[in-house]
Amino acid sequence: MSAMAELERRFRRLSHIEGAEGVLGWDWAVNMPKGGATARSAQMATLAEIGHGLLTAPDLPALFDDAAAELDGTTPDTAEVAGYIGWQRANLAEMRGRHAHATALPADLVVRQAEASSACEMIWREARAANDFARFAPALDHVLSLAREVAAAKGAALGLPPYAALLDAYDPGRNPDDIDRIFTRLEAELPVIREAALAAQAARPQPVRPHGPFPVTAQRALGIRLMTMAGFPFDHGRLDVSHHPFSGGVPDDLRITTRYDEADFAESAMAVLHETGHALYEHGLPKAWRDQPVGLARGMTLHESQSLLIEMQASRSRAFMTAFAECARLAFGADADDPAYGADNLHALMVRVKPGLIRVTADEVTYPGHVILRYRLERAMIAGDLAVVDLPGAWAEGMARLVGVVPDTDRDGCLQDIHWPTGSFGYFPTYSLGAMAAAQLFQAARRALPDLDDDLSRGDFAGLLGWLRANVHSQGCRWSADELILRATGAPLGADDFLAHLRQRYLGGAAA
Repeated sequence: MSAMAELERRFRRLSHIEGAEGVLGWDWAVNMPKGGATARSAQMATLAEIGHGLLTAPDLPALFDDAAAELDGTTPDTAEVAGYIGWQRANLAEMRGRHAHATALPADLVVRQAEASSACEMIWREARAANDFARFAPALDHVLSLAREVAAAKGAALGLPPYAALLDAYDPGRNPDDIDRIFTRLEAELPVIREAALAAQAARPQPVRPHGPFPVTAQRALGIRLMTMAGFPFDHGRLDVSHHPFSGGVPDDLRITTRYDEADFAESAMAVLHETGHALYEHGLPKAWRDQPVGLARGMTLHESQSLLIEMQASRSRAFMTAFAECARLAFGADADDPAYGADNLHALMVRVKPGLIRVTADEVTYPGHVILRYRLERAMIAGDLAVVDLPGAWAEGMARLVGVVPDTDRDGCLQDIHWPTGSFGYFPTYSLGAMAAAQLFQAARRALPDLDDDLSRGDFAGLLGWLRANVHSQGCRWSADELILRATGAPLGADDFLAHLRQRYLGGAAA
């Protein structure tokens, strides 16, 4: 067996282990009884330990070198062979990258982090419900201390500052200095857009909210119909309920979740579309490279771009509201002439700017403020400049400055997100970077698909999904995120299209 074939065999095995972890993680959030947490935590920690062992096998460096020599010694005789060799080179580069991250960490740290994160998540669920930050703080402090250990170890191994090393696991190659420049621009320009949008809203007739309650069964039926429109493959996936909406599973076994509020069907509907965007990306990854590193999604900025493109760019557009309004009327038995279910009215509700406390329900204009806050707080915590006990106060100050509101409770403040309890430090900036990538990709799709608005008005996502399949999904990790965006849109990732989109939708006067 060649060195490359042996590496592919090993990484295929690793993929299966990680896939099992993903499905167990979905079950943890959806089905597992509270009393199963200890056993499940041990199971997931064991799988993490096995995966870490595969990634740190002592003979991997020699196999990498041998595989590189094999590829260098291959002379392609056709363009097809040359393309295949290009994919193999990219696969080898991804293998080396995963190995570098894994070998930076001792196995016992991997296990301790997995166990601490599982335990902290369970405490977070109860503390959030009870609005009890004091109960949660010691568990988060333990997870944070382990995250600092991970950051220091990876930083030393990769030659990166500690926070940059954490970020690299979610968005490979992304430089925190670049994020700082982008976020500084957003921080300067978004308040101007926010205030202008609020003034424009106040000058228009106020939209009418549909009158509830909206039964969960009807909301679920609406979600299923929207997922079907967007192209979700139900023979490869399912929709369930969890504390926090998420997308999990594996590319051919997609598990997405939402949560329901019988007073507001829009929150669940848009969460379903958001998670469907994630799932469509996973399902569209290159089938020829299933179970190989090069066949994975290209980092969380790209992943978030796909969810936000489906939810924010396409599904909150005025065009799609024509189809959405009909679906909502049918789901809740509303009269055809009910003004609350008119497309213009629902569009006004869906793009309404209202500074609020909760990130996952924030509008496009204020959402980046939520992300910038979390990004800066987690950087300060990793650096040791912010103690967990001081997090609520720092959160309140930052929300006042960046969003213009202050939480009355920690449940609506620093207890609202699941990321830090599960040890996901370095993830947050990808949300807003993803929003910028989504705007840039959607504009490129518009240029390529002149009838896109007409399609969306009929609930037809086929053209958009086909463009995304060709330009994003099928590319896997063949290119860096920045190279992929450049190839798909003709420009490097930036804030221009995102800010132009906000000004057009919220200040331009035209339906967008």
